[in-house]
Amino acid sequence: MSDGPVILEMKSITKVFPGVRALDNVSMSVRAGEIHAICGENGAGKSTLMKVLSGVYPHGSYEGDIIFEGQEVRFANIRASEHAGIAIIHQELALIPELSVTENMFLGNEVATRGVIDWIAARRRVVELLARVGLDIDPDIAIKNIGVGHQQLVEIAKALAKDVRLLILDEPTSALNEEETANLLDILRSLRSRGLTSIMISHKLNEIAAIADSITILRDGKTVETLTVEDGSVNEDRIIRGMVGRSMESRFPSHTPHIGERIFEVRDWVVEHPQVPGRLVTKHANFYVRAGEIVGFAGLMGAGRTEMARSIFGRSYGIWHGGQIYIDGREVEVTSVKEAIAHGIAYVPEDRKMLGLNLLDTIKGTISSAGIDRISKRGVIDLEASAAAAERYRTAMRIKAASVDVGVSTLSGGNQQKVVLSKWMFTEPRLAILDEPTRGIDVGAKYEIYGLINELADQGKGVVMISSELPELLGVCDRIYTVFEGRITGEADARTATQESLMRQMTDTAA
Repeated sequence: MSDGPVILEMKSITKVFPGVRALDNVSMSVRAGEIHAICGENGAGKSTLMKVLSGVYPHGSYEGDIIFEGQEVRFANIRASEHAGIAIIHQELALIPELSVTENMFLGNEVATRGVIDWIAARRRVVELLARVGLDIDPDIAIKNIGVGHQQLVEIAKALAKDVRLLILDEPTSALNEEETANLLDILRSLRSRGLTSIMISHKLNEIAAIADSITILRDGKTVETLTVEDGSVNEDRIIRGMVGRSMESRFPSHTPHIGERIFEVRDWVVEHPQVPGRLVTKHANFYVRAGEIVGFAGLMGAGRTEMARSIFGRSYGIWHGGQIYIDGREVEVTSVKEAIAHGIAYVPEDRKMLGLNLLDTIKGTISSAGIDRISKRGVIDLEASAAAAERYRTAMRIKAASVDVGVSTLSGGNQQKVVLSKWMFTEPRLAILDEPTRGIDVGAKYEIYGLINELADQGKGVVMISSELPELLGVCDRIYTVFEGRITGEADARTATQESLMRQMTDTAA
């Protein structure tokens, strides 16, 4: 626990959006040189509070005071907060896909002499910064050609390139595998030892309990309490009790599977990387899913799970080189997303912002978008049916919004994820492929999502669940496949598998 002076005070912060009081008289203080965690369920106000602090929501758009390094600050924009020494890394990454790592790293903060960018110096600096976050990649590679996990590390390195004294991280490990997460937490500890103060928002409570010096808990836009973490006195259950107002005896709802015949099968599936000729991202994959069965896919970042899932969903990723899909024992052609939907396949993507949502649309428009035929008559959309369907899912999924006419861009990350899930559930799929369905979602909302997954299985549907969290796969799934470098390396019964046995197959050490 840091015994340094208070570096930040936020006093009586109130922020109101139309129909929603996102922050209600929230106060917190952070000491210099500590890692201060902020926890709360989706919609509790965590990200909103940090956007107030970092100038995303400028002074005048909220009530209350911010004291940083002993001075009251009134940031007009994010550039002003960065100039003061505050850097924020958002949950949804803010990198430009077409630009290189180097160009992204120094965008607006260029390494220049007399107005001319010194690319040699910039690349040298990038290599140094990437090394600090344990990343060894080509500085000239385009951001779109590296995985989400590596993009997160680039964002953190980008923040370190500035003269930052307070680093804010919103769900920094949500897209990272266990090894990358451990590396990041070590980096934060190292930065703390050098006097850097960090604020970290995370739904991964084991990480919070392991690394935080103090924890502020928000609930429904209000401050519940601030806990001091010393000598292991604060555990995950204690944090959960503060977040949801009750203890959660089990993280996973009990479920008795009723598994039927094979309804979906993939044989000898081969896919090539879209940008790297000759590199296979899926290598002769074979797997099946039965009615009422939840099948997990485990693998380290870059193993090829997402690439395989997207290629199966109407060949929406990569270059298909061969393989067959069977539904109810009959081979079918699924060469487009439209055909995939028509055959009863749904895909909830890992990257909801880029692939799952139209951020210009409303909740109502988004939920009905994949199943327009269900609410149309003779080519005309029934707006009342669309609104009724969206309202049904808003209630069932507990999407926190004033109405279904609210824009999805105004929702928290977790509520956006619920909208994406609702969109595909509305199509009533035969097979639901869920790629990191609980990424960026709090522990209470995760429980609700697990319940929905169980409901899908109980309806006789097949579910494929991709997750980077092994306890989640073991707690939810009936069977688990492991993937390593595009190959399916193993298959396990979730009732008898362990994290250790799965990890051996995920790293191919079993072979």
